[in-house]
Amino acid sequence: MSSTDSTPFTLRHASATASFDRGDYLDASRALAELVEEAESTDPGHGITGLRLLLARAYYHSAQLGRAEQVLGTVLEEDPTDGYAHLLLGRTLQRAARHDEAKRSLALAEVFGEYERPTAYAGAPNAGAARARAPHARTAGEDPGEEA
Repeated sequence: MSSTDSTPFTLRHASATASFDRGDYLDASRALAELVEEAESTDPGHGITGLRLLLARAYYHSAQLGRAEQVLGTVLEEDPTDGYAHLLLGRTLQRAARHDEAKRSLALAEVFGEYERPTAYAGAPNAGAARARAPHARTAGEDPGEEA
C-alpha cells in the first residue's frame, strides 16, 4: 500500500508544503508532483493552479528547470493571463541562460502587474555589462519564490 492510498491528500499537501518551506525543494518537488498527478486524475484541470505553481517553484529552486518550464506551460495554456506564471517562466528561462526567450514572459508579467522591471535596467543600454561585472549582485524580485 503506497502513502497515496493511506494518507489523506491534505496531509500530504501539508507535508510537501512544509518541505518547501524548510528549503527541501527536491523532496517537495517529488511530493508535489504526486499530488498534481493525483489531482489531475481525480478532478482534471479544476482548482490545481496553485498546486502547479508551487510545484514549478520547487522545480525552479531544485534546478529542475525543464520540468519547471513544462509545468508553467500547462498553467499558461489554461490561463494565458496568469502574470505570476509568466514571471516564474521568465525567471526559469533566465536561470537556464535563455535570456532572449525570458524577455517575452517577463514583459507579459509586467503587463499583468506581477513584475516591475528594476529601474537600474529599464532602458539602460549597458545594463547587462554592469551585471556581468557584479555576478553576485541581486536585483529586487530575482527569486521567483518571492511574492510582491
